Amino acid sequence: MIPDFVYDPPDVPLAILHEDRHVLVLDKPSGLLSVPGKLEGRQDCLITRLQAERWDALLVHRLDCDTSGVMIFARTKAAQGFLGQEFEQRRAQKTYIARVAGEIAGDSGHIDLPLGTDWPNRPRQMVSHEHGRPAQTDWQVIGRTPGETRVRLTPHTGRSHQLRVHMLELGHPILGDPIYANGAARDHARLMLHAHTLALHHPSGGEWVEFSAPVPF
Repeated sequence: MIPDFVYDPPDVPLAILHEDRHVLVLDKPSGLLSVPGKLEGRQDCLITRLQAERWDALLVHRLDCDTSGVMIFARTKAAQGFLGQEFEQRRAQKTYIARVAGEIAGDSGHIDLPLGTDWPNRPRQMVSHEHGRPAQTDWQVIGRTPGETRVRLTPHTGRSHQLRVHMLELGHPILGDPIYANGAARDHARLMLHAHTLALHHPSGGEWVEFSAPVPF
């Protein structure tokens, strides 16, 4: 969060994309924390709202507050452990859709830049070849309009703010980003970043499954 961030989570019903005895899959809205924040007034979040309706929901992973899209929750400790390994071992495959500032030259590419925390300017992250952790992102252009580009982003690692910093380093910050965008690129109603698809092995039987949430922009 940026220091002057005012938390005003959207008052919307849960958007459950899938549920069975082992997992719950939701479409998280932009502006809602995944888990409770540390500061006062930031207790309202997706996991709290979900547990009010599905008491057995367990956290597996997170999305940034400003990012919308697919999140999966476990319903048993065994499923939580299994799904945690899917992410930790990088078996889970995720794609994001973003609108970025400017018109990207070329149609696809690969970004391999290590990332670390910009400690004096937390929560900002930055490229750090000396102290950063490896981070890789594939990008593919899926549309262009004057002054902006729509891209599909595929992260191969899960660093904090990875997609936001990688696109900034490419010279095309994600529109509406309150931390990394400036000027007109920042002046949007929300961060134009959406977790579109999530594919992984199901904790019951290991079947490969894919879930998707419609892009809201």
